[in-house]
Amino acid sequence: MDKMPITKAGFEKLKKELDQLKRVLIPENIKAIEEARGHGDISENADYQCAKERQSFLHGRMQEVENSLATSQIVELNGLTGDRVVFGTTVSFADIDSGDTTRYQLVGPYESDVSNNRISVTSPIGKALIGKNVGDVVRVKTPGGVREVEIVDIAIEEME
Repeated sequence: MDKMPITKAGFEKLKKELDQLKRVLIPENIKAIEEARGHGDISENADYQCAKERQSFLHGRMQEVENSLATSQIVELNGLTGDRVVFGTTVSFADIDSGDTTRYQLVGPYESDVSNNRISVTSPIGKALIGKNVGDVVRVKTPGGVREVEIVDIAIEEME
């Protein structure tokens, strides 16, 4: 299985989520199931059904996070220069047709969050931008069609 790139901060965030699941959320859920079971007939007990559904979700998420941690490879961001687009850099680019400027930090798939301007290096636009320099025009195949963008800035920013 291929290793997925991740920042140290992203890896630590996943470890913290796994710890929260194991030490807090799953034990709370076990207590909720026991309490609901004590209310009598479980076949028509909405609290019990809800707690069992939550149990399934929590265990599924725990497995997902464990898998993410197991398949992650921490990429150190030390020594980034900002002269070209690489993992961890923040790139600003302008759409050639509309002139609209967009700014994204390139991260691994487990850290991507478009609402916080973080896209995966494995996404179509992430793949297209890697290795490019300021002034380069890049053609990107997106679900909405082919876009041409010009890289206007490459920056190094601290990860949270």
